[in-house]
Amino acid sequence: MNLTGEQIIGNHFSKKGSKTFQGIEAATGQAIATHFHEATTEEVDEAIVLAQKAFRAMLKNSDEKRAQFLEQIATEIVGIGDALIEMACLETALPNPRITGERGRTTGQIQAFANFIKDATWRKEIIDEAMPDRQPLPKPRLVQKQIALGPVAVFGASNFPLAFSVAGGDTLSALAAGCPVIFKAHPAHPNTCEMVGRAIQKAAQVTQMPEGIFSMIHATSHEIGGYLVQHAGIQAVAFTGSYRGGKALYDLGVKRDIPIPVYAEMGSVNPVVLLSEKLQADGENLANALSQSVCLGVGQFCTNPGLILIQKSDAGFLELLAKSLDQISLGVFLTQGIGQAYETGSFHLDQHPAVQRMTQATIPSPSLFVATAQHAMAHPEILEEVFGPSTLAIVAEDQEELLTLIGRLPGQLTGTIQGTESEIAAFPELIEELSLKVGRILLNGFPTGVEVSPAMVHGGPFPSTSDARSTSVGTQAIYRFTRPICFQNFN
Repeated sequence: MNLTGEQIIGNHFSKKGSKTFQGIEAATGQAIATHFHEATTEEVDEAIVLAQKAFRAMLKNSDEKRAQFLEQIATEIVGIGDALIEMACLETALPNPRITGERGRTTGQIQAFANFIKDATWRKEIIDEAMPDRQPLPKPRLVQKQIALGPVAVFGASNFPLAFSVAGGDTLSALAAGCPVIFKAHPAHPNTCEMVGRAIQKAAQVTQMPEGIFSMIHATSHEIGGYLVQHAGIQAVAFTGSYRGGKALYDLGVKRDIPIPVYAEMGSVNPVVLLSEKLQADGENLANALSQSVCLGVGQFCTNPGLILIQKSDAGFLELLAKSLDQISLGVFLTQGIGQAYETGSFHLDQHPAVQRMTQATIPSPSLFVATAQHAMAHPEILEEVFGPSTLAIVAEDQEELLTLIGRLPGQLTGTIQGTESEIAAFPELIEELSLKVGRILLNGFPTGVEVSPAMVHGGPFPSTSDARSTSVGTQAIYRFTRPICFQNFN
């Protein structure tokens, strides 16, 4: 595939911007050949005008037609072949099996959305029949169903170059709903983005979708992203990334003259609660499994277990965990910026007077930090996410203090309980307290790994996401980009 570094504006390409940048080989820091042109506001305007026209046309398209479009996207992505896998590996330093599996997840979730909208029940139609003879007033016939919002801006994630990127769940759920998408490519993997963007463009042409159903722009600065969110033609925004970035976009969206929903996934420390009987029965295996989860993908998952909650009587387990983490070699970060941020965050924890580092390897390395519950509640800044292969253990005096600490945690994507059946049954308050703080509770597992399923909730209370009522994974994600409408006295 001949990559040009241009914006994809509907069916054509554009490079009006004079400023350029290049993708980087994550493992070596070397620049990749293609020069990508920064988008201009004029190009954003062109994409949105086309998207608005496409939205009007999409209102007349059937669910079956959109499903065919989605399925063709999967076909085109697979058709790129090994070149896509090789480029994604080059730009992220992720191993071939991981990227190959992620491509499968991407095409799998595309098919899931296609199947979902083939069944008309996805529109949640509710029919209240008329009662013309009702006294004192007749009742009209009412029909409620879901309709698409309009053009959507999607911002790709840095840590999943396929599954949370150009053809990721945000893009696919919006397209499935009938919303055109303007995708803001992530500058960490622009070559991979262009490959997939061209595949979506081709799929739209093959299935005769209206021009403007999909566009993609490149930019390294925040200005273009801000301009996109504030544009009157955009009706919703989806974002995956840092709290700082997500909150900034959210603030722009809600401060518009006509506010719009901004669905931002902004990070989480994903507390893991370790209970006594489980630790006594299987402590060494649990330490090894937990350390692998902490370091999976160099810790660059939004569901990374970055917080461990344990009682003082069980604190000896932390020595096993520290020993296991010290035996794991640190891999290559997705970008130099992520690596530098991890080193800075680890250093700040290491220097904090309320925190002790238990691992012996020199920072940056897989790290285990520890603090008491009292110190954590007095210094909540230590509970902030350090994106990468580290975790902070909080030691509580007893179950009561454990519950108090959970009650003071900010919102999280996940909460995990490691415990035996009997001790969990004897501690029902734990599940109740966690359920108020997270979008997903796991029992005797680890939060890394998110099943693409209709029942999945990949979201959570603020600040893990901007709207706890939604999910960014699974077919229910489609409802972020629809709204209910009621038709009265229609047959």
